[in-house]
Amino acid sequence: MSSPAQATPADAPAADAALAAVAPPAAPAETDAFNTDDIANTLEHIMAMGQGLDDQEYTDSLTVLQNDPNTNLYSAVTFEELNLPENLLKGVYAMKFTKPSKIQSVALPMILANPPENLIGQAQSGSGKTATFVLGMLYRASIDPTLKQVQSLCLAPTRELARQIMAVANIMGKFCGIETFLAVPGNDVERGQTVTAQIVVGTPGRVESLIKKKQLNLKDLKIFVLDEADVMIDESGMRDRSLAIKKYSPHRASAFVILATQIRNASCQILLFSATYADDVREFAEKLVPNHNIITVKKEKLSLDGIKQFWLDCKSQENKYEVLSDIFGLLNVGKSVIFVQSRETAKKLTASMREKGHSCGILHGADMAKEVRDKVLDEFRLGTTKVLITTNVLARGIDVLGVSLVVNFDIPVTRENRPDPETYLHRIGRTGRFGRKGAAINFVYDNKSKRDLAEIEAYYEKEIIEAPADDLEALEKLLSWT
Repeated sequence: MSSPAQATPADAPAADAALAAVAPPAAPAETDAFNTDDIANTLEHIMAMGQGLDDQEYTDSLTVLQNDPNTNLYSAVTFEELNLPENLLKGVYAMKFTKPSKIQSVALPMILANPPENLIGQAQSGSGKTATFVLGMLYRASIDPTLKQVQSLCLAPTRELARQIMAVANIMGKFCGIETFLAVPGNDVERGQTVTAQIVVGTPGRVESLIKKKQLNLKDLKIFVLDEADVMIDESGMRDRSLAIKKYSPHRASAFVILATQIRNASCQILLFSATYADDVREFAEKLVPNHNIITVKKEKLSLDGIKQFWLDCKSQENKYEVLSDIFGLLNVGKSVIFVQSRETAKKLTASMREKGHSCGILHGADMAKEVRDKVLDEFRLGTTKVLITTNVLARGIDVLGVSLVVNFDIPVTRENRPDPETYLHRIGRTGRFGRKGAAINFVYDNKSKRDLAEIEAYYEKEIIEAPADDLEALEKLLSWT
């Protein structure tokens, strides 16, 4: 289920089809961008996302603001009542979903409506929002699967998230006869050829590059999705700019050059999704997307109840390294993600942990080869690596089963060095996903880091409990929650 040059035949053996369903499309041989033997994003992993949702108690409190208040608003209790094509409904059940999650039950009737409706959507981490917009993309593309043009496009901020979204699309759409293409660096289109897959998922810069080379044509686009929309808006610097879309610099705001084109195309449905929206970012998004519906979550409901949050006073910056080593050396800690603020700290911390005998992986987005990034994340998903040290490149949207602990080695801050509650929520949301329990430990050591964490605590109105840095037995009891 990939672009023509890498297509999976309909009569391929089951094992090959399953692998193709979750693996990114292979790049031409000379780039060696993707080796399917190394793909650890297995069928079982993706399907378990649905199983977790089915068991979850949905406590998120959603507020819906309709573009047309006179339109009847309803929530879907079952997937059957959405009147999905039979082959797409089979794909939903292939994901092991048995009933819609809260965000799915509210958003899908809007997303699948005819005529299409635009949506700015918010939902808690691990609540099923990826499957929500992927289902919308598949539905629009399945209306005319014989049209060999791009009909559904999703942009994500990182290649890791783009690969994951594509894996979900491949499994959910495997019965629909729809082709997909992963538009990330390294997955090239041969000179003179164009992308004819109906569904494209990619990163903004790569998608824009393909458009400029006339290898990606959006004239038949039916649905455009911006995932992690808040960070895409914020990092592009768009919220402080004029709404004169045509004046945007394509090099600084690839996502919005593409979005601007679709805003002028009244027939294209636009969906923006994220777990968080700062007030000014949301205000900008509402001005940007015409005739939109809005689904929001109260911020005090965003800090997931399934995650116990702690803080440790490490006394000094250097002592943080010793405390972390003690935690992983003396306690029975499961699969864990350790977040740092910079790649320099990531490298230093990884070297320190390995020197002390701890096996760990490292992933950052700056000077790390794309093939290495893919391999590191796949090994972590498989469980070959139990501990992953990373920057904010993995803070958003990445689903890895069995993560029981998140450590904020550095408290997240903005470029202006102010506390960053949105990134904090995304970071700790790597655990406690799909109704499971998890824990988050925050390292503080000076007045600044303590103040930053206190502001984040006040923002979400959720207590972060002090844990003893010098009593590992007591800490282990606290972590037994997971």
